[in-house]
Amino acid sequence: MTNTRVTSLVDQLTLQEKAELVSGKNFWFTQAIDRLGLQKIMMTDGPSGLRKQADSADALGLNRSVQAVNFPASALTASSFNRPMLEKLGEHLGNAARANQVSVLLGPGINIKRSPLAGRNFEYFSEDPLVAGELGTAYVQGVQSQGVGVSVKHFAANNRENQRFTASSNMDERTLREIYLAAFERIVKQAQPATLMCSYNAINHSLNSQNKRLLTDILRDEWNFKGLVMSDWGAVADHTAALKAGLDLEMPGKGQASVDEIVTAVEQGQLAEAQLDRSVERVLTMILDYALPADETVDYDLNEQHDFAKQMAEQSMVLLKNSDDILPLKPEEQVGIVGELAAKPRYQGGGSSHVNAFKVTTPLEVAQSDGLESGYAQGYSLDTTTVDTDLVNDALELAKSVDKVIFFAGVPEQDESEGYDKTTIELPANQNDLITKIAAVNPNIVVVLQNGSAVTMPWLAQVKGVLETYLAGEAVGEATWDVLDGTINPSGHLAETFPLRIEDTPSYETFNASREDENYREGLFVGYRYYDTKKLPVLFPFGYGLSYTTFSFHDLQVKEVAGHQVAVQLTVTNTGQRAGVATPQIYVANQTSQIEKPVKELRDFAKVALEAGESQTITRTLDQRAFSWFNPQTEAWESDTGTYEILVGTSVTDVVLRQALTLKWGSTTLQPVTENTYFSDVIRRRDLTAALEESGLDKLLATLNGSSENAQLLENIPLRSAVMLGADSQQVAQFIRLANR
Repeated sequence: MTNTRVTSLVDQLTLQEKAELVSGKNFWFTQAIDRLGLQKIMMTDGPSGLRKQADSADALGLNRSVQAVNFPASALTASSFNRPMLEKLGEHLGNAARANQVSVLLGPGINIKRSPLAGRNFEYFSEDPLVAGELGTAYVQGVQSQGVGVSVKHFAANNRENQRFTASSNMDERTLREIYLAAFERIVKQAQPATLMCSYNAINHSLNSQNKRLLTDILRDEWNFKGLVMSDWGAVADHTAALKAGLDLEMPGKGQASVDEIVTAVEQGQLAEAQLDRSVERVLTMILDYALPADETVDYDLNEQHDFAKQMAEQSMVLLKNSDDILPLKPEEQVGIVGELAAKPRYQGGGSSHVNAFKVTTPLEVAQSDGLESGYAQGYSLDTTTVDTDLVNDALELAKSVDKVIFFAGVPEQDESEGYDKTTIELPANQNDLITKIAAVNPNIVVVLQNGSAVTMPWLAQVKGVLETYLAGEAVGEATWDVLDGTINPSGHLAETFPLRIEDTPSYETFNASREDENYREGLFVGYRYYDTKKLPVLFPFGYGLSYTTFSFHDLQVKEVAGHQVAVQLTVTNTGQRAGVATPQIYVANQTSQIEKPVKELRDFAKVALEAGESQTITRTLDQRAFSWFNPQTEAWESDTGTYEILVGTSVTDVVLRQALTLKWGSTTLQPVTENTYFSDVIRRRDLTAALEESGLDKLLATLNGSSENAQLLENIPLRSAVMLGADSQQVAQFIRLANR
């Protein structure tokens, strides 16, 4: 939208109208200005499906919404590591939004999974900012290709639900930049989303809705964000302070109270009208860019979208265990199904992402209609954790009479939702107990999981198969059986670590420990960065996933190319007997920078579909950022000259290829010599030879270096301590003066 049109509209607005425009109207709309022909536009939730409320509106998703296809939750789609598929999802969501006169879709959610106890993890992609940023970028590009805007959320460091309106996320600058802002930065720079949604929480005790450094200095001045910043619903504590900081639209507005607050602030000189105009211009730009024609007809096929939801689920499910090739199932086998979740599947998250699903297919009904089931037993009740002896006995009798048991287990909906955090990552006791008992009478058991986040598996050694389906969307029934019976070869990989126990998680001692302060004491060491660096065993590592075929990665070539980039080339071969999809993951190990850092970090990934016996050579390009760290002292990204290692693996712990390279991208500016400069640093600098000779310190160093023990001591002795080595202070002062000339 041209600035001329926006400027013209601003000039015609009264102060009252300006205040109305920066205050949301009736939960889901912007304010219309009828006398200027400015229509209102609608926004609604939709990370995994459109949630346009058909009846009375509310902010928490308690009222019924229009019927729409419920796609898999982001916890599952992230496991696809499939950028094109996420872009296609965005296209479908954008199409659904247009068909329902929705101009802005509130999503995707890209917050980092800091703890598996966080209640909203099902709605987020990953513990890794690269995965969240890359898949989030594809999603945004897909939605906005349909002429519908997005609101990337929740900006930023919103990693728990308890006291989310008031808690402060406290962390150092490197952690903030490298982990919690990185995904937002990638999406802003690559996709220019229409809006960002400001989160409820504070960062280092500065409320995000009033945080100028976050909303203006970083987001706009550094990243060059051109869109609008809206609040999460009810996140604004002081509307005037928020506008000054860079927030543009309060959602939802508080009616006339919001308008009066802004009018009074301008009239009393607490808010410059020019600052108000800045936000008004951004609201107008959003309205004019994304307003939809009232009489528009959109080709919107719910059945087509359902089929795509099935494909997404199939391509994202993660095969975690497959001993003795228990999967895929064979047509002649007698298969018993156990678990209430087979009949009443948990297929979507609770809260604002809850969708009035178009066509839910349950695993039990699909198995029965396709002749895959030889008996069903409920086994347990989702309403309780108590063991029901009658249900258990029925399940055991069934298990004894069949070749294989498919056990549907998971976290009940009431235990995992927006608005509150979990208290455990264990499955309900009645489910764990029954799995153990069935395994004792029939070892051929496959557990199918339905859950929003990582869970423990105390029975893992007793079962032969585990399939992670997370929250698979409305096509959960069809997709699950397509993977179990081999119609689809699973290709998902975990986008989060599954720990052995909650006590092993890096944030265990600090997560929800205080109502006011969430202290990120683990710093950079989130998820696999912690487990990998500490060499701590896990249940399943980040990036892990099995297939019904096998792959080999070979012929790795790494070379520096123009523009401070590194080209990584490798060949992937399907060494098995059936078609499948491989996911090579590229990690970088920084062996140079003398800073606190993880052992290795994911820097790229690819998806490669191959027929049996087929090979394909792929090339990925890593830019300088892949080798950089954020320096808080210079407030800039920095890469250092030295050795790095490129590692390629099927997970963070299963590295199959590696190659070192030396990069010379670091600064060549020499640090000044001071009294605190260490002798070891002086010795390494050839440019200081003349200064050493002229000051006479060269003779002292020659004497000391004659012994390996002395040479090691010099690593930790600064110039100001030279007197204890036999030098005098005048020599040291002369050397410093000569070294810095």
